[in-house]
Amino acid sequence: MARYDVAYQEEYNRWLPLVKWLLAIPHFVVLFFLFIAAYVVLVIGFFAVLFTREWPEGMFNYVVGVHRWAFRVIAYTDLMVDPYPPFTLDDDPAYPVHFDIDYPEHVNRWRPLVHWLLVIPFAIVAYIVYYLGRIMVFLAFFTILFTKQYPDGMFNIVKVSLRWLARASAYENWMVTRYPPFVWD
Repeated sequence: MARYDVAYQEEYNRWLPLVKWLLAIPHFVVLFFLFIAAYVVLVIGFFAVLFTREWPEGMFNYVVGVHRWAFRVIAYTDLMVDPYPPFTLDDDPAYPVHFDIDYPEHVNRWRPLVHWLLVIPFAIVAYIVYYLGRIMVFLAFFTILFTKQYPDGMFNIVKVSLRWLARASAYENWMVTRYPPFVWD
């Protein structure tokens, strides 16, 4: 099961939203190369699951780590957290964003062949919810500038949109065996 959570801050830095995208550029550069390597790992993992019915644990942990890093940066650029994201694949207990996927002991051989197809209905809804979250981020930008607050309702919509995106990604990459639930939270 994929889990994603972001801790809510009571007050935000008023001017930081103006430069967060700029401050995140080093992360985007590193993530570009990490995702290229993750793609190679997914291809190797595809054949490993196909022939052995299990993910090599080191490869699985690497892909989870890349997702974890990316979702921390997304939360940062979505104005949900002010602390700068750490440059690590590991979970940082002190950082307010947490993402994890439980390691599946056994994966059916057919999963890598059809997960990309089975995820389509969920992914369509997930991207609609994600775009709703993008609208909330745009509105939150101005709210933070004027009030130093990220309205709780907007924050929760963005958090839910990122959870849906995380669940779709985890299922699409056959990292979870259970179909993601169509639930709001």
